[in-house]
Amino acid sequence: MNNGLIHALLIKGSSVVELDSNGIRLWQPSQGLLWLHLDWTADGVSEWLQGQDNLPETAVAALLAEETRPRASASGDGLMLNLRGVNLNPGAEPEDMVSLRAWADADRVISTRRRPLLSVKDVLNSLNERKLDGPGDLLVRLADALVSRMNNVIDDLEDGIAGLEDKVMREPDRTMRNDLSEIRRNAIALRRYLAPQREALSRMQSEQLSWLSDMDRLRLREISDRLIRYLEDLDALRERAAVVQEELLGLLSDQINKRAYVLSVVAAIFLPLGFLTGLLGVNVSGIPGAESPYGFLIFCLILVVVVGIQIGVFIRQRWL
Repeated sequence: MNNGLIHALLIKGSSVVELDSNGIRLWQPSQGLLWLHLDWTADGVSEWLQGQDNLPETAVAALLAEETRPRASASGDGLMLNLRGVNLNPGAEPEDMVSLRAWADADRVISTRRRPLLSVKDVLNSLNERKLDGPGDLLVRLADALVSRMNNVIDDLEDGIAGLEDKVMREPDRTMRNDLSEIRRNAIALRRYLAPQREALSRMQSEQLSWLSDMDRLRLREISDRLIRYLEDLDALRERAAVVQEELLGLLSDQINKRAYVLSVVAAIFLPLGFLTGLLGVNVSGIPGAESPYGFLIFCLILVVVVGIQIGVFIRQRWL
């Protein structure tokens, strides 16, 4: 399991001690709360979890599952909690959310992940600033850190859609359609996991666990309320993106219609001119003015008069 052990902490009040493999093996509940954080893809982690007699089989399966969905389910006085956090790793897309799985009982918390989560580092830093009040406090801090990290991502999406709204009014461009579609896809991807995550936290509040205090439940309620606000923001983002996309399509359509209208007017003006030049350009005798030195000039004046009459008719019909 050594390759998959990210950290093993023995926490008692404000005291935080890091344990090695031997310390984990000798740990007793009387020593304090044990928090094991593991990379479930590493060699030996699966075998170690399956070898823990006091760990339910359902918890082992959940901690090692390939695909997870945010949920919370109690088993006796223990809780299995799956949550998701935004992927803030370098080069990653935030909406490619990272799963965090955790099993907690009165004496220990075992959490697993495949990709790093900055939210876990946030919780580790908080242990040095404020003492931990049991496993419930640890799970609440993890949930709070995961949700807090989402705020900046949603703010970035809102800034993006606001910038596109201004740009659409100033200079609409076809390339903006891809930007709008990307924002809508990101909002949908985030919402896909935020909605069940809120349900998981609400379910956790309702579970009758001896180690989950009233203060923990109150803080979970606050986190759930924040998630609801984020969900509302994502819904508003999708609606704003749809409105902006409709506005963009309308403006682009107007541009196309204006260009087609200009081309139609030009074609309408030159249609009779082309008819006249084609008629007089036939190679037969009897063409009026063919022998006159002023014939071409007179013909050009006739064409100018025809164009003037056409423009007058277009203006009268309000086509110009």
